[in-house]
Amino acid sequence: MKLPRRKRDWRPNVYYHVVMRGNNRHYIFKTDEDMYHLIRIISQALQDFRFSVAAFCIMSNHYHLLIQSEDELARIMRQINRRYSDYYCKRYRYVGTIYQQRYFSKSAEDPHSLLYISRYIHRNPIETNTPMVTDLADYYFSSFPVYAQKRPATDLPFLKTGMLPELLPPPMEKSADAYVKFCMDEQVDGIFGDEFCGRQLE
Repeated sequence: MKLPRRKRDWRPNVYYHVVMRGNNRHYIFKTDEDMYHLIRIISQALQDFRFSVAAFCIMSNHYHLLIQSEDELARIMRQINRRYSDYYCKRYRYVGTIYQQRYFSKSAEDPHSLLYISRYIHRNPIETNTPMVTDLADYYFSSFPVYAQKRPATDLPFLKTGMLPELLPPPMEKSADAYVKFCMDEQVDGIFGDEFCGRQLE
């Protein structure tokens, strides 16, 4: 007998690190248009659900969100993933499941976790075997260019950029510029001291 799926952990307004991967890690975003389409689908979901995203990055075979919601996260992700799958299957005449499994999600409830997970998300394009860009601000399928003030947030209605800079600890400034430097710095493990243990990264 097939056991029912375990209900996911979800609490209103808690941030979750969400990852969705392509089946067998195959590319599910083959072109820039595919990535732009996922962004449009996330934006359109605001018509049906209450949520906001503090950081995101779309890669060739997966995407990341740092998302909090007033509506059940599983319902939001179900709509986003179903609509993107429908688009992908129609565009590429693909039959079957495009995703590896259900999306990964884990809560990020303290400043340490939120900052480090967002940094991890934003650094994806330069942490690949062959970096996709030299400057993270040039990778447009991520929220980083907004923090770096290289892209307006007007076409990303789901993105809220005010929280993460405010979480930076002293003596760092609580500014977008300081947050950008935090993401770019390769030696940041000590900014919270030895008590940080929130490495919830996928």
